[in-house]
Amino acid sequence: MNFFLDALNWLVDPANHVGDGAIGIRVVQHLGFTAVTLVFASVIAIPIGFLIGHTGRGRGLAVAVSGALRAIPTLGLLTIVALWVGIGLDAPYVALTVLAIPPILAGAYTGFQAIDRTTVDAARAVGMSERQIVRLVEMPLGLPLLIGGLRSATLQIVATATLAAYVADFGLGRFLFTGLKTRDYGEMLGGSILVILLALALEGAFALVRILVVPRGVTAGRPTDIRVRSKGLTR
Repeated sequence: MNFFLDALNWLVDPANHVGDGAIGIRVVQHLGFTAVTLVFASVIAIPIGFLIGHTGRGRGLAVAVSGALRAIPTLGLLTIVALWVGIGLDAPYVALTVLAIPPILAGAYTGFQAIDRTTVDAARAVGMSERQIVRLVEMPLGLPLLIGGLRSATLQIVATATLAAYVADFGLGRFLFTGLKTRDYGEMLGGSILVILLALALEGAFALVRILVVPRGVTAGRPTDIRVRSKGLTR
């Protein structure tokens, strides 16, 4: 219980809210790192996922590659890349991008493959081009699962980005490594609480984004209720 009191005291201590290593600055750094990594991973994974989902080709290879990437120890990859490119943020960006690709890739292609094929066939029957089918039919209908993949990747990045402090003076992970070095367990627990709160905030943000951007009536895994009650009928 004393550790939680120490963490609370550390969080509210004015000394931890000023200077280059202030809590607010570390939170912004962590968010910025997460956003940039998510963009890098999305640029790679989403087009590939859309191509696999639309054509139906390469799914087995994508599943195998995704599984292999998930199996890579992040800290080990981070260390290897850091030894190659040197100390700094380059190594964490590479390692965390690799970590984020599998859930985004899975969300992208499963979103397309979950669509009823008769819907796609109907779009072709009315004369839509393949590009129009992807943009106007498959992307809106597959959006819920894509957002789910992005959410999963974001939460993984936020949690694992603490390792960026292993090779750079950056982000909320700095509090964990500094606290471990000085045996200041209140600082370590306080830093962990900040990471948890940040993850919960981003979870809520993605839930809101899903409500705002997913087309009305489109839900993942559930058919849309299109029944219309006649005006002349009453219960």
